[in-house]
Amino acid sequence: MDCKEEIDLSAPGPSVIERYFTRWYKADVKGQACEDHCILQHSNRLCVLTLAETHPILQDGRTIKNINYKISNGCSRLNNKVAGKSKRGGQFLTEFAPVCRITCTDETEYTIYSCMRGRLLEVNEDILINTSLLLKKPSTDGYIAVILPKFEESKLVGENLLSREDFEAVVSKRANSPN
Repeated sequence: MDCKEEIDLSAPGPSVIERYFTRWYKADVKGQACEDHCILQHSNRLCVLTLAETHPILQDGRTIKNINYKISNGCSRLNNKVAGKSKRGGQFLTEFAPVCRITCTDETEYTIYSCMRGRLLEVNEDILINTSLLLKKPSTDGYIAVILPKFEESKLVGENLLSREDFEAVVSKRANSPN
């Protein structure tokens, strides 16, 4: 038997994100053109909120002036305190709950929404210190927040979001439509 199969050992394997997370997208959040968000859903129900690669913040060499997790005078996502195995105390987010506001150096401000229902487990304080993480590594070190949907809702996360293929179709349609 001749069982020789050529394998390219120099080819990189799939990334952790590609291997363990499902990508979901919300296009044109709250009717704002191209303000796309991405939810990375792990098999353990945890969801990581990031910017989609098409978001205006990640385009045209923009730089970030400020990231603010203070939503209003009475609500700061930085004050979120989660404790215990059942993650008690985490702020509950609805689908259109603002998570943070990002201001670019050109004074354009973007509000980042949760895009799903769930309990806020953590916000990424590292991007407050090093804003370039959000620009250079939005899906990994530059994530915005970690959200845990209720157990019974975890299978429904993708119902109001787009799969990668559907999102790519939306982006393609945008590129081909006359302005």
